[in-house]
Amino acid sequence: MLRMMLTCLLCAVSAPSLAAEVQLLTAARIHTSDPQRPQAEAMAWDATGRVLDVGDAKTLIARYPQARRIDAGDATVIPGLIDAHGHLMELGYALTRVDLVGSKDKADVLARLQAYEKTLATGTWLLGGGWDQNDWPERTFPTTADLDRAFPDRPVWLDRIDGHAGWANSAAMRAVERKHKALRGDWQPDGGRILRQDGKATGIFVDEAMELVRAVVPPPDAVFRERALQRALALAARNGLTGVHDMATMREDLALYRRFADDGRLTLRVDVYADGRRDALADLCKDGLYRHSGGRLQVRGVKLYVDGALGSRGAALLDDYSDEPGNRGLLVTEPKAFEAAVRKAKDCGAQVATHAIGDRGNLIALDTYARVLGDDKASDHRWRIEHAQIVALNDIPRFAQLGVIASMQPTHATSDMPWAGDRVGEARLAGAYAWRRLLDSGTRLALGSDFPVESVDPRLGLYAAVTRQDRDGHPPGGWLPGQRLTAAEALRGFTADAAWAGRDEAEVGKLAPGLRADFLVLADDPLAVPAAQLDDLTIRSTWVDGKAVYEAK
Repeated sequence: MLRMMLTCLLCAVSAPSLAAEVQLLTAARIHTSDPQRPQAEAMAWDATGRVLDVGDAKTLIARYPQARRIDAGDATVIPGLIDAHGHLMELGYALTRVDLVGSKDKADVLARLQAYEKTLATGTWLLGGGWDQNDWPERTFPTTADLDRAFPDRPVWLDRIDGHAGWANSAAMRAVERKHKALRGDWQPDGGRILRQDGKATGIFVDEAMELVRAVVPPPDAVFRERALQRALALAARNGLTGVHDMATMREDLALYRRFADDGRLTLRVDVYADGRRDALADLCKDGLYRHSGGRLQVRGVKLYVDGALGSRGAALLDDYSDEPGNRGLLVTEPKAFEAAVRKAKDCGAQVATHAIGDRGNLIALDTYARVLGDDKASDHRWRIEHAQIVALNDIPRFAQLGVIASMQPTHATSDMPWAGDRVGEARLAGAYAWRRLLDSGTRLALGSDFPVESVDPRLGLYAAVTRQDRDGHPPGGWLPGQRLTAAEALRGFTADAAWAGRDEAEVGKLAPGLRADFLVLADDPLAVPAAQLDDLTIRSTWVDGKAVYEAK
């Protein structure tokens, strides 16, 4: 706990302008992420939350004698961590539904659902998320029959952990058929897949097919949505996040963020990437780029989609899935429509961020970027590919050649490693979650989590990036260990490089004069502790604009 020490109280009364405006923090070490001064002992900032000075404690104490002193003792201070790919509202919703993350089998899922059902009113949908059939003994998709026995009448809809597949019971599918059409037959929605057996839907909906069910789930009301955002913000601050790149933000969510920013309730910085599948791209082109006067909210980009996810075999591959011959995944957006959206975003001056997971998905994204950018590929466009999980080896250098940022999530690798080889085979693993190859080729890495698909806790991302192991230390030496990052590289991916990916380098990502005083106070030094301890760093406090938004008890 920080020891707040006010110095020269009589001077503060006689000279309130200086004493009230300047705060001075001292600590055992401050890692700034600034190559001009990588380490310091003290930092001063003004009433606007801008850093005034960074240096040794003796010099800064003498320079700012009337500043309000904050002695962090033996703590380590680092820039605030930025998650370069998250979903704030989905995190809030996940905190209000059944949590199925880590469920060990279908019986475990049913037990959690039945316990939660006791809190619901009659007729209310039972919603949950986080299940992963790859964690179950049989490793096969579940069916409606697994849910119907326990819930014959209450509609149940459960998102898979990656958000790219969902599991419905018969009551939920009856609601779909009442609004849309019969699910029997062999028809498929564009960009999605309904799993069927003998022409009958099994209850699993992949990618765009999920929209059939989502369209009949009663939408949350305004009060519920506001509470969900409050919970998400609190959890993010508690885990050391001072910023997030919110991917695929819908129109109504942006309006909610603006209200929170206007009211001073947005406790972290949100970089919005509008959902290009809906009306948000049209809004962005019509209304223009946006930055809130308080500096906590900006809209500069658009999130587009090429393919699905690897875990549900929706990622688009150049060759068949190794564990499902004949299946090469899904194109969520047809290439011509994708290119049209990229061109529209370029014409609007919007930064493009594209979801691409499979090697074919990444190839389509890179080829499209190259065509649309043309002679502008050397410009400061900062276009991004989100995930870039399976990339053909000859495509890896193209990221740097085109100036494309690889926005990647370290915990995806450690979550997927037990079964990724089954999906793509040994040869394609050479370009799987290839952080080191991308970094060494000159590509910028912006790191994140994809929460709530993974945990919102960035410490787990630091740990996964450096060890490529699960939290039990498996496998020994790490999975595909040649792709590991150093602790300094991982920290930079969550700070300076994440800020650069969001065009925020003049605001955050480092602790340097003129930038925002966004930082964490840690009990441990992430650049000195053994790699195995990175997932358990102790956060003492989280600060945004020089004000604590979280303090440990």
